[in-house]
Amino acid sequence: MINRKSRSAPRRVSYGRAVLAALAGVTFMVAPAAQAQNAASAGAPPKRYVARTAEEVAAARAKRVYDTVQPPNPTIVRPSLDNKRTANGLALTPPMGWNSWNKFGCKALTEQVVRDTANEMAANGMRDAGYAYLILDDCWAGPRDARGDLTADPGKFPSGMKALGDYIHSKGLKFGIYSDAGKLTCAKQPGSQGHEYQDAMSFASWGVDYVKYDWCHTGSRNTEEAYALMADALRATGRDIVFSICNWGVDRPNEFDKSLPWEWGMKIGNLWRTTSDIRNDWQGRVRFGLGVLDIVDKNEPLYPYAGPGRWNDPDMLEVGVDKNEGLTWEEQRSHFSLWAMMAAPLIAGNDLTIMDEATKDILLNKEVIAVDQDQLGAQGRRVRDEGDLEVWSKPLADGGRAVLLFNRSGDRARIATKWSEHGYPDALRVAVRDLWAHRDLGRIKGGFSAEVPSHGVVMLRVKP
Repeated sequence: MINRKSRSAPRRVSYGRAVLAALAGVTFMVAPAAQAQNAASAGAPPKRYVARTAEEVAAARAKRVYDTVQPPNPTIVRPSLDNKRTANGLALTPPMGWNSWNKFGCKALTEQVVRDTANEMAANGMRDAGYAYLILDDCWAGPRDARGDLTADPGKFPSGMKALGDYIHSKGLKFGIYSDAGKLTCAKQPGSQGHEYQDAMSFASWGVDYVKYDWCHTGSRNTEEAYALMADALRATGRDIVFSICNWGVDRPNEFDKSLPWEWGMKIGNLWRTTSDIRNDWQGRVRFGLGVLDIVDKNEPLYPYAGPGRWNDPDMLEVGVDKNEGLTWEEQRSHFSLWAMMAAPLIAGNDLTIMDEATKDILLNKEVIAVDQDQLGAQGRRVRDEGDLEVWSKPLADGGRAVLLFNRSGDRARIATKWSEHGYPDALRVAVRDLWAHRDLGRIKGGFSAEVPSHGVVMLRVKP
């Protein structure tokens, strides 16, 4: 049984820590004139407090952090506050694809792995289900050449990146690649700092459609500046390139910059990581890795920031990555359902050449994928939290809702929800469909209840 108190505490306090840390030690001096004014008004009745909107609170917090850590220069407009800057218009639904890291890491990534993966994505139904991007993570690069251009590791990628990109495109897929805002990547290969426009032109010439941009070895760089610079470089190529901001959200900002990407990233990137790396486990932290539940609890409160072209990214999928350890089948199905409810990018990472039917049943569930890819672009959220038993709701473009009954406990449990929790009158008869059983349950009045297995979900689509 999960200790709910220990789980819920980080959820409620973690987002304030970056702000408090940034503001620690700042002394606010009150001028004598202001002191006199304060004394004169001491007997006056207090002004009525008017609550600020969530957007006003977020903007004020972002400004406090930015001004404290890096004092503003009046001659420079922050990229996110520049009225001339617009979103790039890409990724109007959460990106779907495959990334090499979770299964192949650094040492096992090769050109043959990528080509085999492209073949499988085109043949096994993933491409047709919407998995469009094939993304190479860290450890593809060789040294820069005499002109300073990026090169591919000749031993691992003998054909080079242009030929590999052409092969990926020939399979009806899109080509994604990895770089870093520092001088080195996390695996200490060449980063893009000081080479942003040069590298962007290389990516475009190779046919790259997606760039994942990490945050290692960045020194004292300002996060917003670094990502805006690469975003501008990518746009200058004239090629449509989805930009993935990977600075680990609230978990691992550097000591110089505590800003949070969802507060400034909407006109800079298309998705932003909200936490540390995911690990193939249900719960708990090991070094930089977080379990599924820990990530859910950090990502869910950020639902106001998500929408078409701007997505909270709770990291890649662990579905099918390792059959004999990590997540159980029930937990993998819950993992996939929760990512769909949160309108998260669905980026698989398993070895597709040995994918079994159980994994296919999860990754290729088109009804759950449709919830993730819904055109409205709303991120689902908890509407009821009763210890280990939760009810989630996600508005859909057709006026319906995706509903998730989620059991975090170690025992099977019955979970009930009322239609009023999802914005409908309880007296309304609502059409209900079970998305994992692929079965219509008829029109039901008042609400719905079901037995939910331990660490499992019941996922519904409901519509008046």
